[in-house]
Amino acid sequence: MTSTILLLSLLMAIFNTSNAQIGVCYGMLGSDLPSRQEVIDLYNQNNIRRMRLHDPDQAALQALNGTNIELVLCILNDKLQSIAASQANADGWVQYNVKNYPDVKFRYIAVGNEVKPTDAFAQFLVPAMQNIQNALAGAGLRIKVSTTINTKPLDASSPPSKGSFKAEYKPILDHIISFLVKNQAPLLVDLHPYFTYANNTNIRLDYALFTAPSPVVSDPPLQYSNLFDALLDTIYAALEKSGGGNLEIVVSATGWPTAGGRDTTVENARIYNNNLVQHVKGGTPKKQGKPIETYIFAMFDENEKPGEEVEKHWGLFSPNKQPKYDMLFSPNKQPKYDNFNNLTTSMTCSIKYFLSDTSAD
Repeated sequence: MTSTILLLSLLMAIFNTSNAQIGVCYGMLGSDLPSRQEVIDLYNQNNIRRMRLHDPDQAALQALNGTNIELVLCILNDKLQSIAASQANADGWVQYNVKNYPDVKFRYIAVGNEVKPTDAFAQFLVPAMQNIQNALAGAGLRIKVSTTINTKPLDASSPPSKGSFKAEYKPILDHIISFLVKNQAPLLVDLHPYFTYANNTNIRLDYALFTAPSPVVSDPPLQYSNLFDALLDTIYAALEKSGGGNLEIVVSATGWPTAGGRDTTVENARIYNNNLVQHVKGGTPKKQGKPIETYIFAMFDENEKPGEEVEKHWGLFSPNKQPKYDMLFSPNKQPKYDNFNNLTTSMTCSIKYFLSDTSAD
């Protein structure tokens, strides 16, 4: 009983939103996943206080009613044209998916996901964002509206201070940035060091897993010892060059797969996500001391997700609600998890990690 109480208390420390600011993405593209209510119960049992929901699933919203879980609710790309077409359509969407759930803690509405300039629906993205913003304001709801991008719009990316956006992305990004600046809303970014690492054999594994013993990239006066920080500060630099220097970035998805690709092991996923939880408390070299609101991708493996095999294996939990791996964690230190066999004697606590994307989202 004593060990169970200790375990739960340490889990609460891991996912305390005022410190680590960690949430978890809840995807539903699996044939064998638990019921919506069971999943919400699992979040509550593990004191996970933030969720990204990729689709306004009504059963999930009902299960969230009355909980303390803050929600990032997404609007799928195939809905953009309809919502952009008329304010009435946007009003209806907000009524059905937001106002009908007065006891759900909506944090952001994310309109569209990783929209590319070549997408047929790209022209509808910002008008849809504006109509949703109008609908929320008209309903008396103070909820920030944003959209999600990934790192594909980046052109120059090394060193981070050289970060800029590709010319073909500028027209759509300029409108997005202008909207976000005007409404003081953050930009949501799906940030996946895994894919950058997997597609570039020159990148070291320890640099991707937060375990490099010393800086790997020099960008005077800043130094980078992990790929996560380098990618995030590259986007900040690109935003500065595009009129969005004051925007905050929310990392809306990040993680490490356990199968299906290069170095996709359970151990590497465990190392990445544990170090991530510790790391985001302190910010990046460019934004030192500013905690990074971050959402781990994802709650479960999704065996029906389209694309390459690696897309199906990002879960922290198996469908039977059991964690896929353990976590070694000291709430008073910020260790680097590079070799779990050798860390056992040096850590002060060993607990079960109940919780334990461009793509993956």
